[in-house]
Amino acid sequence: MNLATILTESAGRDPSHPAVKLDDVELSYGALDEASARVAGLLHDRGVAPGDRVGIMLPNLPYFPICYFGVLRAGAVVVPMNVLLKRREVAFYLSDSGAKLVFAWEDFAQDAEAGAREAGSECVVVSPGKSEEELAQHAPRADVVETAGDDDAVILYTSGTTGTPKGAELTHSNLLRNCQVARDMFDMGSEAVTLGALPLFHAFGQSCAMNAMIIAGGTLTLLPRFDAGKALEIIQRDGVNVFEGVPTMYGALLHEPDRESFDTSTLKLCVSGGAAMPVEVLRGFEEAFDCKVLEGYGLSETSPSASFNHPDRERKPGSIGTPIDGVQMKVVDDQDREVPAGEVGEIVIKGHNVMKGYWNRPDATAEVLRDGWFHTGDMAKFDEDGYFFIVDRKKDMIIRGGYNVYPREIEEVLYEHPDVREAAVVGIPDEQLGEEVGAAVVLKDGGGVSAEDLQQYVKGEVAAYKYPRRIWFVDDLPKGPTGKILKREIEPPSE
Repeated sequence: MNLATILTESAGRDPSHPAVKLDDVELSYGALDEASARVAGLLHDRGVAPGDRVGIMLPNLPYFPICYFGVLRAGAVVVPMNVLLKRREVAFYLSDSGAKLVFAWEDFAQDAEAGAREAGSECVVVSPGKSEEELAQHAPRADVVETAGDDDAVILYTSGTTGTPKGAELTHSNLLRNCQVARDMFDMGSEAVTLGALPLFHAFGQSCAMNAMIIAGGTLTLLPRFDAGKALEIIQRDGVNVFEGVPTMYGALLHEPDRESFDTSTLKLCVSGGAAMPVEVLRGFEEAFDCKVLEGYGLSETSPSASFNHPDRERKPGSIGTPIDGVQMKVVDDQDREVPAGEVGEIVIKGHNVMKGYWNRPDATAEVLRDGWFHTGDMAKFDEDGYFFIVDRKKDMIIRGGYNVYPREIEEVLYEHPDVREAAVVGIPDEQLGEEVGAAVVLKDGGGVSAEDLQQYVKGEVAAYKYPRRIWFVDDLPKGPTGKILKREIEPPSE
């Protein structure tokens, strides 16, 4: 049941087919298989046993899948880590997971080594040339260690918007089923070329891009740091036919000044997740790129895919679609009772994609896993056809004078204004009302709308208690490693 078999099987079918690309560097399936076997050999020689945890703190480079599949084939558990973590954060991830060793990219070695020392872990610095020499000294362990379906394959730490991050235990079965579903849903075969712009240390990029591509026997062409111009260059150069990204990436591609000078005609399918995509961005992108965008939904705890707009069914703009094969979703109230169509409640999920639990956190696990259902904290509604629509994060909801205001609804209206490029609606503490509605807005180049006019525009579209009483303009909105807007870092300027 070991997830590493998706690589060994694809390598067995066509060892010469390109598996991973980074500009001029190309790694065939045979080469990737061999290199990962040598990583398994290195781990064995360093005393890493099946079930031990191993950190991977690498950017989107061929070394990531080499180490990832090397750890898995050794029977160990991958702990993916953001390359931008600082010493104390590295120490937390490694000590909390009890990782014996961490692979860290040379540019981030200082914090990685300091954090590893603090956690009592070994740090293996990965650098071009030197790492190849080191791997050559270790005999490849071609055999894949047998693991059970419910053994941990990956411990994926959630971003920790509240308190310290928690490690979601994703099993071999969770991840295998999830990448099989992605492969089948996106109709990926060996001819598929996917742009790997999403960070591979994140669930979306790891499962829907890397693992789905490896099980399909296709090619993953990597982009270490997202840049719209570079992404368009890769799409043209490598004939990319599948693009997966978060909404801010779609916005950046759409607004790239030189967009029309690139040939993107090979693009057949685009996949969006990580956050709700504004309908105006979705429509604009599809029109500009003549390409279908499938919006989906999931979380680290659901491996990550839970629902999608499916290519062979009706797509509803603004909807996260219907549950993927083998997964159930419903919307419940505060007493866990299912609500009728059209009413807002919390999404709960059950199926092969749901994590085993939070690593060493039985209290936190019991809080979210009740009667076999994972409670997401996301507020949504569904229609008569069974399509789900995210309304907002439970904790992002603004309660203004006793009325619930869902930021997503107000953001959709803001995005419809021709001068607005990006918007984030947040709650501002207010003595009389509890919370007031505020909006941080990034204008398009040449956009000149005033805060007052924008406020009047929204006021004309929504109920009086919902429109933002404060609007301020910013050059950029704070974003996380995947490009997701970080509302917790948005603060209104002092009046």
